[in-house]
Amino acid sequence: MNRLDRLRGGLIVSVQATLGSHIDKPVVLAAMAAAAEANGAVAVRMQGVENLKAVRKGLGIPLIGLIKRDYDGYRPYITPTLLEVQEAIEARADIVAFDATDLPHPGGTTVSSLVAAIHAGGKLAMADCATLDDGLAAVSAGADIVATTLCGYTPATEGQELPALRLVAEFANLGTFVIAEGGIARPQGVADAFAAGADAVVVGTAITNTDWLVREFAARAAKHITR
Repeated sequence: MNRLDRLRGGLIVSVQATLGSHIDKPVVLAAMAAAAEANGAVAVRMQGVENLKAVRKGLGIPLIGLIKRDYDGYRPYITPTLLEVQEAIEARADIVAFDATDLPHPGGTTVSSLVAAIHAGGKLAMADCATLDDGLAAVSAGADIVATTLCGYTPATEGQELPALRLVAEFANLGTFVIAEGGIARPQGVADAFAAGADAVVVGTAITNTDWLVREFAARAAKHITR
């Protein structure tokens, strides 16, 4: 069986927490990942070495791993260099997600070198893209997956309406595995992404970001409404 067949047609839950949040603890995130698996998720996406290690212990579905790290003077922060690739591999991620935009990466790292390092570690490469050109370049470099993760988060795509269903449809013509990610806040959005041509769909904030969810509901509570 193709390793991506386990993801096809399914929901991937992004289990992440705001830095410094009360739920930003490996044991808590591991429990959230287990709950996602128990309720039908086909994979989870998670960042951070300690979080990945904690989740890996009991997870029976594929783990998409990434390492977020800021480098002065550079915008890419999702597994931006070979160092983060190696950390994700050592933390036993099954799939390594990385910034596949055309923005300069630290140390002159290229999409091709990131894909090559991921494959050398025996893992699948998930290209987090912002544009069709990003997807084309990622496929040319050998990426196993192209995703719409970074659409709306680069200078060229800021302000674009999300979810990026048009980009999903464009990616669907590339002949590779397509993941829709970003801005999917309701169950209908999952159905819309599949209709646009996605092979799998990632939902994160709307499911696992407790801080954001509480703020959204609390902001509409009578106590916070100014008259």
